[in-house]
Amino acid sequence: MENYNEKRQSLLESIREKIGKPVSVHVVEATIESFGIRENDTMEDYGFASIPDLAQFIFSAIYNSADSTTLKNEKEKEQEILEPIRHKFSDYIFEKAKIFSQYYTLGLFHLLPVFIQIATIIVFGFSLWTFVGFNEIQSTAVVLGVIVGLISTGGFIQVIGKQASFYWNHHDYLRVRRTINYLLKIGVGSIFTVLLLIFTVNLFFHLYPYELLFVVFAYAFLIGILVLVIAPFHTIKQRWAITISVALGTLTAGILKEYTTLSIYFVHWLGIAVAILFAKTILTLYLRKYVKQVKSNSGDSIAIPVFIYHNYQYFIYGFLMYFFIFIDRIFAWSAGVGPSQPFMVYFEKNYELGMDLAIMVYLLLAGVLEYGIASFTRFMDIGQKVISASTPEMYSNHIRKMYWQQVVLLFITGFLAFFGVFELIHASWGFQAKFHHELGGLSFKVFLIGGVSYLILAWGILNTLYLFTLGQIKKPLKALIYACSMNLLVGFVLSRLISYECSVFGLLAGSILFQLITMKDTFKYIKNLDYHYYAAY
Repeated sequence: MENYNEKRQSLLESIREKIGKPVSVHVVEATIESFGIRENDTMEDYGFASIPDLAQFIFSAIYNSADSTTLKNEKEKEQEILEPIRHKFSDYIFEKAKIFSQYYTLGLFHLLPVFIQIATIIVFGFSLWTFVGFNEIQSTAVVLGVIVGLISTGGFIQVIGKQASFYWNHHDYLRVRRTINYLLKIGVGSIFTVLLLIFTVNLFFHLYPYELLFVVFAYAFLIGILVLVIAPFHTIKQRWAITISVALGTLTAGILKEYTTLSIYFVHWLGIAVAILFAKTILTLYLRKYVKQVKSNSGDSIAIPVFIYHNYQYFIYGFLMYFFIFIDRIFAWSAGVGPSQPFMVYFEKNYELGMDLAIMVYLLLAGVLEYGIASFTRFMDIGQKVISASTPEMYSNHIRKMYWQQVVLLFITGFLAFFGVFELIHASWGFQAKFHHELGGLSFKVFLIGGVSYLILAWGILNTLYLFTLGQIKKPLKALIYACSMNLLVGFVLSRLISYECSVFGLLAGSILFQLITMKDTFKYIKNLDYHYYAAY
């Protein structure tokens, strides 16, 4: 009898959980049968001659229990959980405002290292890798070094963001550490390879003197390692370490510049080395902490063929994105501005000033991109829960409406970013007051066209983030290949046939093409978003 009571109580609790308060004994009977209980089992297991007798007993027990009026079935419990979500979804303007304030502020905070560099240039005339006292030959070496360092490592940065984030989200911290260490190792090796290739070409064609090439290599190597080391902090959600490492390196460089007689090159190199050392130490400590916290069943090594297969497209995308950004500069600097140009690619300060100001517009849009992808992923998930499967078009229409709201917000923020850069130029504490140099017509033209180009490029990157979220890489990669080709064609032709500053139109044309292709692909996937969301996850 005691065994009967235990089994009866267990079955009663299962039925209470399944159907809540039953509307009739027949519902209980059907539920019992759905559990796989047979007529032959009822006497042996529960002490009743038949399923109807057992159902009558359970129906009476549930119906007459003290909490019968508050019982809810699985569907009712689900609706109860979803109700506040539905409320948020219906009141999404307020919810999006809250998300925007959170992620836009976060995006600007993540740009604090850049703002530190801008502030130190304005106040002290130098930053971690720039110095207003550089002549044009020195600027050529330093900027080429920065460009080579960024392009050489761009693909690895993209793969760190993709593959390490995948393991991070699955709490496989051992694989996160192995992936990051592996990519750092081959990333450093890639920088060496690129520098060796440049050295070999220069050995045959004598494009640059070896003294200048040494400076290019030193900056390229250090900047490349720095961006590789700080990239994983985005994955492990410790971006504050980027700000601290850059600030510490800048402070070290400032002290060395002020209190020693070291060359400005060594001041920069030691400052960057301190930033690298600090970032690598913090990264090692954090990864060690996470690995200790969660045990992993990961294998002993990375399956390199599988790793390459899953990530080679992301690598190419990261490499091409950095290449795309610097194409116009290379064309402008190699257009032969004057007969005294000593090298094939030679720094042109008026063009560079305009582009440096223009890229600040893009940086100030980073918060909108942070918000855009956070909002998309959150409401895409909520929409799957609260919108009926019989009305998928309602789901797609909502996401499409949200997309256009983000585009409008992007342009409003872009307008404010232009205004902010104008203020930086003309304010009593700004560029002209500090350096007593008026922004010329050429620089201003480059700034305007470059700023618009970066605004449109940001729109294309917003589209790309949507596609990446849905597990799509081929479409954005194909669009970027076309955009680079357009940038190369238009920039080269206009810089050679009209004037060197017209290379910026290559950036504009490429950005427009990239935006149009990615927007077309984004709308294609939004149209059947319920399917693509399910397929991606």
